Amino acid sequence: MKIAIINYEMGNLHSVVRKVQMLGAHAEITSDAEVILSADKIILPGVGHFGKAMEQLEKLNLIVVLNQAVLEHKKPVLGICLGMQLMAEYSEEGNVKGLGWISGTVRKINVENSKAFKIPHIGWNQVMVQKESKLMQGLNNEDEFYFVHAYHYDCQDKKNILSITNYENNLVSAIEKNNIFGVQFHPEKSHQVGMHLIKNFLTL
Repeated sequence: MKIAIINYEMGNLHSVVRKVQMLGAHAEITSDAEVILSADKIILPGVGHFGKAMEQLEKLNLIVVLNQAVLEHKKPVLGICLGMQLMAEYSEEGNVKGLGWISGTVRKINVENSKAFKIPHIGWNQVMVQKESKLMQGLNNEDEFYFVHAYHYDCQDKKNILSITNYENNLVSAIEKNNIFGVQFHPEKSHQVGMHLIKNFLTL
């Protein structure tokens, strides 16, 4: 199995590659259209600023290729952290359009109790699964994943919400629509439960 890990120069790429390789799949960090279109599955990682990320995707001619692979060829794709947020229609971070794969807007996290709930949200939190999903198979609501983010995905269509996480308020922590999956947390930094989730993605 070939996994294309998208390189737009804003991702935690090598830790993702290591986890995929540990699970026995071939992972390639790439921005090459041919590699992406020939891959079995795609992982879109990301850390940083939404507006800058969209600029990079545009600069590297990756938007057209990703749309072709994901929307036309229906290749399974997993967005991680910023990679998930890029699937939205729009983000307040940079005030720019996203890929628009799953309806929603990326908004800054607002909390009332800023002493108890620091922004950015950094650390381990439970993920409460909202619907049956092969991505979450074998995981339960007591499992914790590692988060680092200051913005959240305000998902417009509730049926696309895969999980929520409480951080003073309930925030969307995973999304799913057909072949498109996104997680706000970092499975590659979430020890055994993270490995379990990545394995689920590889075996979809």
